[in-house]
Amino acid sequence: MTSSAPTHPGLDAFDAAIVDLDGTMVDTLGDFVAALNGMLDDLGLAQVTPSVVETRVGKGSEHLIRAVLQHVQAPPDDALYDRAWTRYQHHYLAINGRHSLLYAGVAEGLQGLAARGLRLACLTNKPRDFARPLLEAKGLAGYFDHVFGGDDFERKKPDPLPLLKTCEALGTVPARTLMIGDSSNDARAARAAGCPVVLVTYGYNHGEPVRGVDADGFVDAISELLA
Repeated sequence: MTSSAPTHPGLDAFDAAIVDLDGTMVDTLGDFVAALNGMLDDLGLAQVTPSVVETRVGKGSEHLIRAVLQHVQAPPDDALYDRAWTRYQHHYLAINGRHSLLYAGVAEGLQGLAARGLRLACLTNKPRDFARPLLEAKGLAGYFDHVFGGDDFERKKPDPLPLLKTCEALGTVPARTLMIGDSSNDARAARAAGCPVVLVTYGYNHGEPVRGVDADGFVDAISELLA
């Protein structure tokens, strides 16, 4: 990947960093597609392609399931959604991490941030029971003081509440806590919470150009933050 030289805030301005998971540290699109298609097959519904899933990732599993059910023209039925959620959880837990890849520069970046003295937390809209095993499988869990999922707080990103609660857990103030993400969800949450935000250029961002998002910087790899 080639791009113009990245610009981002210097690490001396921060005591901690909050890092998103899907599309930021791990390319989990393959996991999503496998779990969703297993769910849809159980329900007797049509399968979906990666391109359909990619633009619907990032707002939590509940939103993803509802959006996919709508795409395959399933009836808007609460009982069907409940069955879908149960089957999705079953399939996702069974394949979690098998169809996903660590992005380049992630491990080096996290190691470097920790070496600079930053406390690290992972904050994702993914359910906590999906996030923790994935971080373990990819060898990333040890970098984080805290891991919070989309079901840990009353609201999800882009609401600022999860970032504010994560700052509290880290013992840092938002202005000195860097949000690292891949989407407008992360940026909007960070802006509302008062956290500076840097976005990676390779993530999902709901299928929209990430450089059009209001952020404090962009990097092609998390390791570029160390430069």
